[in-house]
Amino acid sequence: MSAESLTPSPKTLEKAKKPWREVFAVYAEPPTLRMLLLGFSAGLPLLLVFGTLSFWLREAGINRTTIGYLSWVGLAYAFKWVWAPLVDRMPIPVLTKLLGRRRSWLLVSQITIICALIGIGLTDPRLALTPVVWCALAIAFGSATQDIALDAYRIESADTDRQAALAAAYQTGYRIAMIWAGAGALWIAARAEVTGVVGYQQGAWQTAYWVMAASMLLGVATVLLSPEPAARVIAPARNAAEWLKSALVEPFADFLHRYGKQALLILALIAIYRISDVVMGIMANPFYVDMGYTKDEVAAVTKIYGVIMTLVGAFVGGVLAMRYGVMKVLMLGAVLSAASNLLFAWLTTRGHDVMGLTFVISADNLSSGIASAAFIAYLSSLTNINYSATQYALFSSMMLLLPKFLAGYSGKYVDTFGYGNFFTATALLGLPVLVLVWLASRVQAPQQP
Repeated sequence: MSAESLTPSPKTLEKAKKPWREVFAVYAEPPTLRMLLLGFSAGLPLLLVFGTLSFWLREAGINRTTIGYLSWVGLAYAFKWVWAPLVDRMPIPVLTKLLGRRRSWLLVSQITIICALIGIGLTDPRLALTPVVWCALAIAFGSATQDIALDAYRIESADTDRQAALAAAYQTGYRIAMIWAGAGALWIAARAEVTGVVGYQQGAWQTAYWVMAASMLLGVATVLLSPEPAARVIAPARNAAEWLKSALVEPFADFLHRYGKQALLILALIAIYRISDVVMGIMANPFYVDMGYTKDEVAAVTKIYGVIMTLVGAFVGGVLAMRYGVMKVLMLGAVLSAASNLLFAWLTTRGHDVMGLTFVISADNLSSGIASAAFIAYLSSLTNINYSATQYALFSSMMLLLPKFLAGYSGKYVDTFGYGNFFTATALLGLPVLVLVWLASRVQAPQQP
């Protein structure tokens, strides 16, 4: 069997409809439930170096332009393909023999995140930003490494037919964790404030981040109790040049060989699909602070309505992808993501409107859940199982590189043009995505032997 036959194209996902009973049954299978828990571990660190951190920094009096620039810490996610071959191929002494290649890297990355979360809780951004930046970088690096290993673990844990369900379960756990790291952290920080003390309280944020560190133990337990996917035998390299060729060159060459000129179209779609959400997201929490919403209000709205709509969105996205094909749902997600940003522009005209905030967050989380579930399934379909970690890391890195770079200027844009113009501009960024999804849906399957 050739490498081409191991990997489906987006077109192969547009096939005969499965019975509804079979579609729903996959969500009760152990690999799907396991991915729900591991998705929680993957989603927890993200907001702790983005949205929640930006809320913390804004409350501490850090200006929006600086907060925007600090979002470049997230570029660690965009460059994870650089060390993905190491995660894919290099064993960790002792741990790899005990746990296997995927689980050993998952455990090391999770411990790194826990230590960095404890460290950032000890810092005070009012006194010095440098320690905050270093701890945030450690969290981002550990989180990106966890993503590399987890993406490979997911792809290797089930066949192609079940990847959409695994992606939906992963996304559900991921989004629940984001709610916990966002609304949950705000709620904890509010509860930890000393009654009667007015203004910023560093101790409250320390408590919140230490609780988040403890929450990562759920992922640690799941890794320790989960089976390792069937090991793929890799012939040992005879020298450094041969190792670099097999670890770096071959995974990228394989993708280009399978898709030819169409690879450029696919990579362009990957590069900008989530641009509206990512660029907008950096300024969301500073927006809540500046609009006068309290930590309790943001937490309550996000926790109740955000969780419900996130679960619905991820579930609906996974089901629709299995029923009607990934590309159709990918288009739906792109439309909804851009439209939800316009709702934030509308919210700027409402002042302190909790009901309006509830509606906007609900719609945003629904659209994000649908788009993410379909997009993860799409990226998984592009990988060759022989290079699953490296190739998926390349795709997911490209997904973030341009959006994260542009997001660094979001604070400067808001300071210059205001929140309303900013949210409208991020919605317009999503228009080219619609064209690219339509073109990518016409991509032909790779040549079969």
